[in-house]
Amino acid sequence: MDRAQAYDERLPLPALAARVRTVWIQRTGPRPVLQRNLPTGGVELQCPIGATPRLVGPLTRATAEILPPGLTIVGARFWPGAASPLLGVPADELVDQIVPFDDVRNEASDLSAQLADAPRPNAALQVLQLDLLRRQARMPPPDSLVAEAVCRLMPWRSTGIGLLTEDLAISESQLRRRFLAEVGIGPKTLQRTLRFQGYLALAQATRHGSLVADLAAEVGYADQAHLSRECVRLTGLTPRELLGDAVDRCGCGHDHAASYGPFLAARPRAALTG
Repeated sequence: MDRAQAYDERLPLPALAARVRTVWIQRTGPRPVLQRNLPTGGVELQCPIGATPRLVGPLTRATAEILPPGLTIVGARFWPGAASPLLGVPADELVDQIVPFDDVRNEASDLSAQLADAPRPNAALQVLQLDLLRRQARMPPPDSLVAEAVCRLMPWRSTGIGLLTEDLAISESQLRRRFLAEVGIGPKTLQRTLRFQGYLALAQATRHGSLVADLAAEVGYADQAHLSRECVRLTGLTPRELLGDAVDRCGCGHDHAASYGPFLAARPRAALTG
């Protein structure tokens, strides 16, 4: 078993930025690879070249799988609540599931054939994004209230669910129903997931060896024990096990700067200069 693999993550085409958080190309080497999918709050569309595309998540806990050697995957990671209208499946039906895209969209086989015909991985990633653009042109925009609520639940925006519903002029039960349909999970669960993503963004960006406790406090955890409990709940690993010895990389060894950039962009200026 090997954990080494090539992973190139980047921002999506600008026209997809409201729905897609990041796109990527992933390639395994000559040996099988242990892959750990972490909760992000959103859905992922993963397209192995030469095989059926699949939908992942939204996850409430990490899933581990073995990727075969010599595999190339292009994929898109959606913002919470942005995938459901585009992909044609209620988000709550996908929670903690990995399902073939063919099961929810009959034309997925056409996408698979187009990806297989692409001469290079970069071309395949372009094919995937152009396919998403065509789907987007036929679909209504995401639920604006849910999108605003997701923005307010990002790290460094200390809002409670009660205050959030008051600001949005909606009851907690109504907000939860709309979240389950569009995001797949409730607002409180999403807030906890996004807070952990904020912690991973800090760990990714830190170059001076900040203590885990310092990072935990900045993103809103009560203490290191609180972070450790959440990390184990979401990933099955402690922060030290997940991050390893390299503070600037997650345990899989990937650079996630493109994906975590939006979390850091919302970081208070005082924290950036402190």
